[in-house]
Amino acid sequence: MKTIFPPPITQLPEADIPLEGVTAYLSQANSHQTLFMQFEHDVDLPEHSHAAQVGFVLEGRIELNIGGTTHSYTKGDRYYIPAGMKHSGKIYAGYADITFFDEPHRYSARES
Repeated sequence: MKTIFPPPITQLPEADIPLEGVTAYLSQANSHQTLFMQFEHDVDLPEHSHAAQVGFVLEGRIELNIGGTTHSYTKGDRYYIPAGMKHSGKIYAGYADITFFDEPHRYSARES
């Protein structure tokens, strides 16, 4: 898969995310994480919850069911999932975003 992200992003550590076909670059801070993600395959996300999440859609489409209401987001959209809110969804192949997690340990760097 050809990345949409430039070298300053692709030189970040890759995040260890247990989803097939995702490439995610991890920017780690003391209080949060920012991920630059790109999906090669469709992915179904089972219902789950965690700290607050904000996403900025760069390419493609994602459908999210947030608190019982389904939303579809495409390039240029942003979404917000409050802390503890149950959500699920479908990510379509070709999707890319920048995602902010309001927790510092959501994902770890992939071992080389």
